[in-house]
Amino acid sequence: MHVTHLSLADFRSYARVEVPLEPGVTAFVGPNGQGKTNLVEAVGYLATLGSHRVSSDAPLVRMGADRAIIRAQVRQGERQQLVELELNPGRANRARINRSSQVRPRDVLGIVRTVLFAPEDLALVKGDPGERRRFLDELVTLRSPRMAGVRSDYDRVLKQRNTLLKSAALARRHGGRTMDLSTLDVWDQHLARVGAELLAQRLDLIAALQPLADKAYEQLAPGGGPLALEYKPSAPGEAHAREELYEQLMGALAEVRKQEIERGVTLVGPHRDDVHLKLGSLPAKGYASHGESWSYALALRLASYDLLRAEGNEPVLVLDDVFAELDTRRRERLAELVAPGEQVLVTAAVDDDVPHVLAGTRYAVADGVVERA
Repeated sequence: MHVTHLSLADFRSYARVEVPLEPGVTAFVGPNGQGKTNLVEAVGYLATLGSHRVSSDAPLVRMGADRAIIRAQVRQGERQQLVELELNPGRANRARINRSSQVRPRDVLGIVRTVLFAPEDLALVKGDPGERRRFLDELVTLRSPRMAGVRSDYDRVLKQRNTLLKSAALARRHGGRTMDLSTLDVWDQHLARVGAELLAQRLDLIAALQPLADKAYEQLAPGGGPLALEYKPSAPGEAHAREELYEQLMGALAEVRKQEIERGVTLVGPHRDDVHLKLGSLPAKGYASHGESWSYALALRLASYDLLRAEGNEPVLVLDDVFAELDTRRRERLAELVAPGEQVLVTAAVDDDVPHVLAGTRYAVADGVVERA
């Protein structure tokens, strides 16, 4: 799978830009702040319905505009599709496939698949649990686009349950009043049911990623491993099957209900879980050097790429200003590993930051203008 044309209107710094793309390596080169990352960010948004740089859509719309358009022509084998997203901050986003059919934005998931390497990836190792949960859930959705609906359902149920708990906590604090919490049992069941499905997918993903990530780390930093991924659920237990996970979550919710009512927040569930990343016998966070942390983050992304490729429909590889962050050895090893990709998009401040093995199409990016070099 590869993108053959990218079109943006009022996206980030671009009033309008048209970029033809080819299989193989394409590098966008230019000084920082000129719009290179905006191009690959748009491709990544089509794959995940989110940005790797910001958490909301508002910064993606050009100053003074009320909406932004991302449009891409995508080829998979002999099949071509045109996918379009209209970003409307404060209102519902809109989507179209092949111009005529208006669909929900999440219906475009799976048409474009990306694995994106960026400086922000260091947070996978050094950041808080939310970074690792986001990594897992985006990859779960890339593997199975229907999981976007499951994630949305979980967020909705969690919000409703938290609202009920917060109201109960406030009632207790102000006058000692008690609320009718009979509906909490229903929300427990909803949360456990949807949460079990998300948990089952995450656990399956961890099992599939583990050997691939260990192999990738060895390729990037020979002799530096082994690497281990350990899922740490907030609802303790050893369950893996969906029904067993449901029972595990229900039991955990029952145990912490009194605390939840006191604090007004849901204390167990996938939204509170973490993945412990280990390097050798020690946790990577706090013990790995800067170079080891980079190698770990890159190994997770390479493992993601290998997993998606093995399951069919090879993703677009995006390397956003990554090589400038790496020493010469890691730079060359990473370049050799990704060079065979069907489509590789690279951003760099100067030509020298792009390894020679990634020779291919070059675009110069300056002052919002994208020109083939």
